[in-house]
Amino acid sequence: MSDITPTTTLDSRYSEVRATATDWSEAVRRLTAAEIFWLSTVRPDGRPHVTPLIAVWLDGALHFCTGTEERKAVNLRANPQVVLTTGTDSLSEGHDLVVEGEAVRLTDEERLRALAAAYLAKYGEDWIFTVEDGVFVGDGGPAEVFRVEPVTVFGFAKNPYGQTRWRFTRE
Repeated sequence: MSDITPTTTLDSRYSEVRATATDWSEAVRRLTAAEIFWLSTVRPDGRPHVTPLIAVWLDGALHFCTGTEERKAVNLRANPQVVLTTGTDSLSEGHDLVVEGEAVRLTDEERLRALAAAYLAKYGEDWIFTVEDGVFVGDGGPAEVFRVEPVTVFGFAKNPYGQTRWRFTRE
């Protein structure tokens, strides 16, 4: 997916006149640099669940992990559709991003080792994972790893206010 360029639009309904669409490369830079994301999932009974977590952007997708019996893992088994958000808590500066997609569980050990290295490079020695039997293993025990390729991403610029939408088309 890393070679896919999304269709980019600025929604004038939610943008100041002087706003321009944010370039996808800027969104990728922000997704790569962001330390905290908020993951939204849906419980099997339909109620929403939101929790903060860390994630890495690699090869055109966000990746995160969760303990095998944590609420988010249970939710994902019933419904893999997710939203990941990141940004700032400021009203007048910064840029917020909302990534919509499907969380697909990864079990390929070569891929998981590459992701473990990406976590270590981004978050440091507190986030060292080994790979065993298709999961990350760390201080908290086994963790399933998920990949979210964006379907739609929204960017919310704050000075000037502007809403950019990136849509991805896959064949």
